[in-house]
Amino acid sequence: MKVSVSMYSLASTIKQEGWSVADFIHYAKKISLDGVELLDFYWKGEDPSSEIIEAKEALHDTGLVVSAYDVSNNFVKESEEERAAEVEKILKGISVAKEFGTDIVRVFCGDLHGALTYEDGQQWIIDGLKACAPKAEAAGVTLAIENHGLLAGKSRQVEDIIKNVDSPRVKSTFDTGNFLLVHEEPQLAFDRLKREIVHVHFKDFREKEEGDGPGFKSTQGVELVGTVPGDGQVDLSYIVDGLKQEGYEGWLSIEYEGHDDGREANEEAVRRLRHLLVREGA
Repeated sequence: MKVSVSMYSLASTIKQEGWSVADFIHYAKKISLDGVELLDFYWKGEDPSSEIIEAKEALHDTGLVVSAYDVSNNFVKESEEERAAEVEKILKGISVAKEFGTDIVRVFCGDLHGALTYEDGQQWIIDGLKACAPKAEAAGVTLAIENHGLLAGKSRQVEDIIKNVDSPRVKSTFDTGNFLLVHEEPQLAFDRLKREIVHVHFKDFREKEEGDGPGFKSTQGVELVGTVPGDGQVDLSYIVDGLKQEGYEGWLSIEYEGHDDGREANEEAVRRLRHLLVREGA
């Protein structure tokens, strides 16, 4: 397995210091990573072509590769025109992913808003991904659904969507922490999805305590905060060991969402993940 870091894992540092995508790539090289995960919303201009060139130059200079390219789509919208625009985001993302030489495009299903439920949005999600699948199949790119947010965050929901889209190029980005937001044990979610996983977000959460900064509210109103992996509630050893048993050879991409210094947190996360990967008996 290879180790990367999501650009979102340095969100606070990027915002404070105005990093470009190329700046992030050069930082990632300093902390002994194999690759980087890039996101569509970090391009600063409407036409990112010049920034893409700079990022590719940074990848060449550092010897890093792109583990995945992330598209921040949302199919749970009542307007057909709006949903068509979300399809176009993913189709564009497939093209950008090919430019960067990655065959993984992380995608979302949708977010809760208003009175809409998962049952309302399920068919919109399936139809949207079905519309994207032919281009993904032709390009040799896998659309990897992240269990993200409160609307389609449960493993059974992700499993059902993958089954109903029925494409060999629609699979799972398994986010180890996000299942806690929908009150599902990550270990049980792993057991359900383990044969669909093509990309992993290595993340951890714990319940918010007095003095913590803002957190993420779960479906039951419990507030969680991000931690360095290993300091929270996720049994990461179980998941890493399970991936090894399944013969997984893809990426483990660190995604830190806490309030501590982003550099220090990510550097510690890299150390811990490397240790999990090489420890005796794993």
